[in-house]
Amino acid sequence: MEFSKGKMKQLTSLLLLAALLVLGLIYSDRVFWGIGFVFGIAGPFVSGGVVAFVLNLPLKLFEEKLLKRWRGRAAAKVKRPLCIVLSLVSVVLVISLVVGTVVPQVTATAGEVGKKIPGFLDKVVAELEKLTQNYPQLAEKVAELETLEIDWNMLTESVVDFLKNGAGDVLTSTVSVASGIIGGIVNGVIAFTFALYILAQKEKLEDQGRRIIRAYLPEQAGTRILEVCSMLYKNFSSFITGQCLEAVILGFMFVVSMSIFRMPYALMIGVLIAFTALIPIVGAFIGCFVGAFMILMDNPVQALWFVILFLILQQLEGNLVYPRVMGNSVGLPSIWVLMAVSLGGSLFGIGGMLFFIPLFSTFYALFRESVNKRNAQKSCRAGLSSGGQISRSIQNESLQKGEKPPVQSGARRQETSGRNQKRREGEKKK
Repeated sequence: MEFSKGKMKQLTSLLLLAALLVLGLIYSDRVFWGIGFVFGIAGPFVSGGVVAFVLNLPLKLFEEKLLKRWRGRAAAKVKRPLCIVLSLVSVVLVISLVVGTVVPQVTATAGEVGKKIPGFLDKVVAELEKLTQNYPQLAEKVAELETLEIDWNMLTESVVDFLKNGAGDVLTSTVSVASGIIGGIVNGVIAFTFALYILAQKEKLEDQGRRIIRAYLPEQAGTRILEVCSMLYKNFSSFITGQCLEAVILGFMFVVSMSIFRMPYALMIGVLIAFTALIPIVGAFIGCFVGAFMILMDNPVQALWFVILFLILQQLEGNLVYPRVMGNSVGLPSIWVLMAVSLGGSLFGIGGMLFFIPLFSTFYALFRESVNKRNAQKSCRAGLSSGGQISRSIQNESLQKGEKPPVQSGARRQETSGRNQKRREGEKKK
């Protein structure tokens, strides 16, 4: 059995891939260690890329909308750094608004809860006294506990042994926590610096990436990779902007409705729900839980009405606002959104929820394009074959009736034979 060069090349590639898979399974612990090591090194740069991507959204707004007419030599030198500074300031202002609005109210509520704890404990003691009076058996058990003797020497020895053995562990854990904090600060500085470099030279980096792809990949594969990257960028940008807009609308709805019904903490709960709504599906419920708890400390009846109001506004937002804002942004059906959120959250937490929705949207668009293309090809082939069968059946019917088939002229025959030859060549290529 003879194999062509192409078949041999494919067979060699498959054998090499199988050998690599087998080696990966055999040395899986080393493979996972190597992957973790690589991700540990590349972690700050990946974080910097994410920060640059997020900051690029307000950066484009400042450059293409607000400062669009500013041109010239001064604009070429100052425009980009100024827009980067404005983007950083806008993000810091948003975070400061959320923290400055939510944290003081939460702190005050926690202080009120602390003040109410002694009264609550007094009520608990009073209820326990009533129980002991109504049930003498409980009083007997409490009396037995009071007469119980405690071996203080043994308890002291246990505490001393724990301190001797645990001092080293406490010191080790303290050193590890301190090193982790210092490492996190260093990685944050590296990520922030890398993000600034990306924003300052994004056009140059894009051109370099395109030239590398064109240099080392075939033209068709390179064009396809660039199309996929463009689709990923569009889906991620649309998702982030749409999610932020939807969160702002939802928070504004809560502020207005709670102010109309004179519920406490309207501004704080609205800002908190807007911030937590950035997390898909489950984020708003986190804000609802915190808001209901804070209102519960003041008025339990209003807390119940707040939960009802939350459910009503959530339905309005899910059926009216979200489809209009996010429906055309990522183009992903709701069942796939739920799958993306579940899978991303189980693998990478909140960041995975935010990352997997536009990623699933890109895969869904590519898969849908492939399915439509294959169905169109099959329909075209089925139409060509059915057309040929119809023409042959007409000729057979004419022969059975004794009629002569229509005679084509020389030019007509050449044109027909040329079309048939092109069709056969096209089918061979497919």
